[in-house]
Amino acid sequence: MMALVTTDIRWRAFGDGGPGVVLLHGGMQTSANFTKLARELAGDFTVYVPDRRGRGFSGPAARGHGLRTEIDDLSAVLGETGARNVFGLSSGAVIALRAALELPIERLALYEPPLKHDLHDPIAWLPRYERELSRGRTAAAFTTVVKGTGGARFLPRAAMLPLAGLAVRNSGIAELVPSMRLDAAVVEGAAGPLTTYASVTAETLLLGGERSPAYLKAVLNGLEPVLPNVSRVTLGGVGHLAADNSGRPALVAAELRRFFE
Repeated sequence: MMALVTTDIRWRAFGDGGPGVVLLHGGMQTSANFTKLARELAGDFTVYVPDRRGRGFSGPAARGHGLRTEIDDLSAVLGETGARNVFGLSSGAVIALRAALELPIERLALYEPPLKHDLHDPIAWLPRYERELSRGRTAAAFTTVVKGTGGARFLPRAAMLPLAGLAVRNSGIAELVPSMRLDAAVVEGAAGPLTTYASVTAETLLLGGERSPAYLKAVLNGLEPVLPNVSRVTLGGVGHLAADNSGRPALVAAELRRFFE
């Protein structure tokens, strides 16, 4: 643990005998969502899984929190651990990619960063979400995020709302729903042409799921010809949350092990 400004950034550590790897979680997640992935990698690497601000065991996010703060937090984690390998999922991948423009990251693995690209706005759900949160409708806000980010695409909103209510009441998700505005700020802060990343020098692995939303695949399609040192893998039979405990973390770990070794 180390202190940054007035906020403690805490992480889970796994393994102790190999190169350092930092895993950055995405929206409505904490470090706990990556425990299976971290354990899969711990035999070969020393794995650090931070809780991003406003989530898990780390301290709250201050007013004005955004991409700059997230990059500074990652910089502090890299400085404290000496790790030079970073994996990011979703908004965590946005942070990792942007950070690679300025931090000493040698190998960078990105799982479907939701960058603004072409005509698609990955945070178009934000105004409705904010209205629902302001009215105390946490389950509705959760539904808006899931549907807006491409999850549960084949389930009508009316059918999802009761399930969302159960999830909010019976899990820790209720306290994470408000943190999605932090992820939206990250995505907004990274808005700009994908050619911005042509100067990334880190060796980069682009990962995606066969079943993921089309707009996330389009972002990877746009990044692939831009990044100078890039490879790409599409994982069969999985979607956006393959790295999560609830997904297929062993499948993701196999690719990360090959890439980071």
